Parts: sequence; structure tokens; C-alpha cells
Amino acid sequence: MKLYKALFFIFIFFFSFEVQSQNDITVLDSTSMRKREFNPLAPAKAAFYSAILPGAGQVYNKKYWKVPIVYGALGISVYSYMFNQKKYHEFRDEYKRRLDGTFDPNHPTYGSLSEDRLIRAQKFHQRNRDLSMLITAGIYIFNIIDANVDAHLLQFNIDDDLSFQPDWKYEPMTQSGNLSMALKFKF
Repeated sequence: MKLYKALFFIFIFFFSFEVQSQNDITVLDSTSMRKREFNPLAPAKAAFYSAILPGAGQVYNKKYWKVPIVYGALGISVYSYMFNQKKYHEFRDEYKRRLDGTFDPNHPTYGSLSEDRLIRAQKFHQRNRDLSMLITAGIYIFNIIDANVDAHLLQFNIDDDLSFQPDWKYEPMTQSGNLSMALKFKF
């Protein structure tokens, strides 16, 4: 029975707070130190801009330092895709030349490779090419999600409006005291 009371008080302690609607407040813009109104369409705009042009959502959110990271990550993954695609075609073409008998056994790169090694090299570069394509798509999607989440977070008020208020109320009818606690924070 005491366990239930303890769990009840813990539940009351953590889940009894006031919540204020996000539409009722203005937000202090961290870059220009001026107040701006809550705009529920800002996250959608940021995500749309990033979907059209990677990094544009980060510019819309005024997070300019993220743009080189987005383009660097996309550039590396696209370069990896192109490199593995090129190597895959080189090994595949050499294997095809071996099958039809038109290969050069004195070739400095492929002349000493066996057919088994050519097949393994094709599979290796094909797997890395496909993985690079997945990573490129993941970075593109992460770019959109980052712009959306960042636009959401820019709209939150981050001042010190967090308070904990314990209170003791005396009930004269029952001649007992009631301890109450409230954790209040405003969004």
C-alpha cells in the first residue's frame, strides 16, 4: 500500500504543472535580439527549402555554419559514389574482355589479376557504390529533418521561467495539513 502512495506522489510531482499555449507568446530571436511572433509554418518552410536546395533551410533558420557541413557531407558521399561506379565499370569491362578473349595480358593494372579477383573487385565496388547512394540519400533526408527541427526549436522561449513551488496548506475543517508541490514551466 505504501508503494502505491509513493508512486502516486511521484506521479503527481512530475505531472502536475501548468502548460501555456505556444500561440500566446512571442519569441526572442537569438541573432537579432528582437521579439518575433510564433509562426507555425516556419518549420514547413525550412524543410521545403532544404528539400529544394540542400542547405537552404539552414540559411532560412540563420544557421549559416551548417551549410558547409551539409555540402561537405553530400560532396564526399557523391564523390564516393562516382569513384566506386567508375572502378566497378573498369573491372567489369576487363572481365568482359577476358570472357571474349580480347584482353591484354601485359596490362600494368589488370594483366596479373585472375578472373576470380576481377569478380570480387566488381562486387566490392558495386557494394560500396550502393552504400554510397544510401548514405547520400540519408544525408539529404537528414538535411531536411535538421532544418525542420531547428525551425521548431527556434520558436521556443529559452529564458529562466522554470520554477518549483512547494506549498503547505492547513485545512481548519479537518485540522490537518496538506503538502503540495508544483513544477511550473512556461513554453
